[in-house]
Amino acid sequence: MKEIVIISGKGGTGKTSLTAAFAYLGGKDVIVADCDVDAADMHLLLQPDFADSDDFYSGEMAVIDQLECTQCGKCADVCRFDAIPIIEGNYIVDPLNCEGCGYCARVCPSDAISNVDLNVGKWYVSDIKTGSIMVHAKLGIGADNSGKLVAKVKMKAKEIATEKHKELVIVDGSPGIGCPVVSSLSGASFVVLVTEPSVSGLHDLKRVYQLVNKFNIKAGCIINKSDINTEISIQIEDFLQKEEIIHLTNLPYNENFTKSMTLGQTIMEYPDHHLKDLITKSWNTILQHIN
Repeated sequence: MKEIVIISGKGGTGKTSLTAAFAYLGGKDVIVADCDVDAADMHLLLQPDFADSDDFYSGEMAVIDQLECTQCGKCADVCRFDAIPIIEGNYIVDPLNCEGCGYCARVCPSDAISNVDLNVGKWYVSDIKTGSIMVHAKLGIGADNSGKLVAKVKMKAKEIATEKHKELVIVDGSPGIGCPVVSSLSGASFVVLVTEPSVSGLHDLKRVYQLVNKFNIKAGCIINKSDINTEISIQIEDFLQKEEIIHLTNLPYNENFTKSMTLGQTIMEYPDHHLKDLITKSWNTILQHIN
């Protein structure tokens, strides 16, 4: 089984739009995984049915049994995260500040505190409009452990690919270089880097490629909106050549990307033959390299 991961060093480069386009081109032959769990939006373009869902538990949070609490205050004294304020005369755990370390439970003389598993989001298995299946998720507001949720989504996508005898998984990774991106890259066969010709775009492309290089994964790059700053586009091309990154294509700035999104369509469904040809050629190049 092969796994293509699409990532970007920064947000706003068009990463998800291109991932959805690749998913459309792959059709029934690919399983899609939306691993951008902090800001999942592939569903806007691929129209999943959310048929199968499950809660995702990760980490712990302290809970105080008020009937057993003697109001001694030892829990609040030892909490280094200021997660146990007094509210209306009772010691209450603040779920946004609690790190689930369990120290408060250890010092409680009346055993009034226990740790419970934390529900930090939901994950879904959906049929999508391409005739295939997408595994996706949504992290709760202020929730932690997005890397673990990414790992769950990827693992489930691979399981389905094995069950359905599919040879390819397409992964929409998170922007940046944090834990969710590291989790997205694990097990990848090929990485597509999506960037834009700006100072921050070039800087963050270099950062994220350092991460990809540590995993020793073959990479290609798409320069989106390449004509908005040709000078930096040339600098990006020089960097790709120096690092032996496959230059997949340059995409011009085109408002049809936005127009297609407002219609809930991938760019491959929109009547723009030039963009479709460039993206199709990029997709075919990727397939050649992973095979």
